[in-house]
Amino acid sequence: MPELTITIGPRDFTVACQAGEESYLEAAAAMLDAETRVLSEQAGRMPEARMLLMAGLMLADKTAAVEDKLREAEAKLAELGQELEALRNAPAPAPERIEVPMIPPSVAEGMAELAARAESVADAVEAKARAGAA
Repeated sequence: MPELTITIGPRDFTVACQAGEESYLEAAAAMLDAETRVLSEQAGRMPEARMLLMAGLMLADKTAAVEDKLREAEAKLAELGQELEALRNAPAPAPERIEVPMIPPSVAEGMAELAARAESVADAVEAKARAGAA
């Protein structure tokens, strides 16, 4: 079992941990040390036991806040997961019907008749133009 020397405030402590957990112990010690430094700056010198107690309580408070946020995030994730599942299981929407206006046959026939008349008038104008030029 490895032993590490960690520094909390002005003191060094030798602590044993499981193999492979050294980095976790060092990170936890660094967090505790940071809290004790904040306390030392704010309150000045205080007994070691009281300082460690206060630092531990400050870390516990931060941990509780993070756990609350985690629970909120997990609840929101579950809600979004249910919404996604409901959308996946919902039937496909009915196709939208689009109506395209059609030209009534009587209008088409009338336009064809007008086109024929226009061509007839154009032919007559061309014929007169040729007769006048000759």
